[in-house]
Amino acid sequence: MMKLNAQNIAGVLLAEADQAGADAADAIVIDADSVEIEVRDGGLENVGRSEGAEVGLRVLIGCKQACVSGSDLRPETLRTMARAAVDMAQAAPEDQFAGLARSDQITEIHDVAALELADPAEPPALREMESMALQAEAAALAVKGVAKTESAAVGCGRQSVHLAASNGFQGSYERSSVSASCAAISGSGLEMEVDYCFESRVFLLDLPDCETIGRCAGERAAARAGSTRPPTGAFPVLFDERVSSTLVGHLLSAVNGTAVARGSSWLLDAMGEQVLPPGTELSEDPLLPRSGSSRPFDAEGLPVRNRRIVSDGRLQSWTLDLATARKLGLQSTGNASRGVGSAPSPGVTNIRFPDGTKSRAELVEEMGTGLIVTSLIGSTINPTTGDYSRGASGFWVENGYITRPVSEFTIAGNLRKFLKTVIPADDSRPFRKFRVPSLLVEGLTVAGG
Repeated sequence: MMKLNAQNIAGVLLAEADQAGADAADAIVIDADSVEIEVRDGGLENVGRSEGAEVGLRVLIGCKQACVSGSDLRPETLRTMARAAVDMAQAAPEDQFAGLARSDQITEIHDVAALELADPAEPPALREMESMALQAEAAALAVKGVAKTESAAVGCGRQSVHLAASNGFQGSYERSSVSASCAAISGSGLEMEVDYCFESRVFLLDLPDCETIGRCAGERAAARAGSTRPPTGAFPVLFDERVSSTLVGHLLSAVNGTAVARGSSWLLDAMGEQVLPPGTELSEDPLLPRSGSSRPFDAEGLPVRNRRIVSDGRLQSWTLDLATARKLGLQSTGNASRGVGSAPSPGVTNIRFPDGTKSRAELVEEMGTGLIVTSLIGSTINPTTGDYSRGASGFWVENGYITRPVSEFTIAGNLRKFLKTVIPADDSRPFRKFRVPSLLVEGLTVAGG
């Protein structure tokens, strides 16, 4: 794995694009492999493996651009790709904001190794992965109330990324991942309830042991047995740490440069305004070691840095790539992301919402009567008003105590209003892309039974 000469392939694509008539171009080469073992009922259920390389080419002719991608790396195919991209660009509409970074904007690649994006150790063997998955399943089945498991799985993979552009940028990095999961079932027939536990890390040594993962899945499924609907009304809602990041995700979508440039964001006029409680610092750190979404440069070769998105509860920054920055008359925040088949667009990496001073249990006690949400289903989010409605399941709380599991209800409110009132617990977990604690929200509308 990772023996592909990505630099040569990218160089061939850029040279062919230039020869075909492109004014500028960039190329991305991604080489990856992965394997997953899945078990059920104490035996091997499935083994999946994938490996291969993909390439993407973006060409520009004046203000026109086009993207092509493929997985055939033969020189004649790369030549055909480049010519096709140039033909497509010539027929494309003009976009005055499209273009590569200036040479003075691109970054110098420093110590990629310091980010610890790839585990130097050998990945676990197939037999070891099967044993790990079986341990997770056995631990789930040992929990009282668990009828069976849906599956238990262990997977690992590696990926290399190489980006090159005609402006002189060249950069590469490699990343690894390992994950384990288990889904357990309590009850039977129409009363079956499913819950799961999933963990993923860059380094195998950082992955929680599979017995813990299986036990967690089993306990979550058993706790869901006998779910009923909650009453309808306005109640405080505690978004468990498992799902609280979705609230922050909606805010991040609203400050994404694509939505802002189109005028379709519910935070369009909110720069400098209060969007989270006073004292809240929402930040991004793309240089966090041993994180699966860290990176040494963005998808346009620009430097990445720790930045404050919200400071003291007030919005400080949009999330921008070069094109959206140009549209807004601003500078890129180094947040370009891309796949092999598309042009760059803004995206975030490691997000941190600070912990509060109280535990989750203390917030449950303080909420009195209300809901804990542990799972969300579907969504209706109005991108221009922030009106929010989602199906959910979780637990009903009476007098500060969890009394029963609940499901088949919806919660609704307005993001711009209720995000200003969230109260964080102290239970955020490391190693997650969105490190967000449980969040208590006052007065959402609950539609139950």
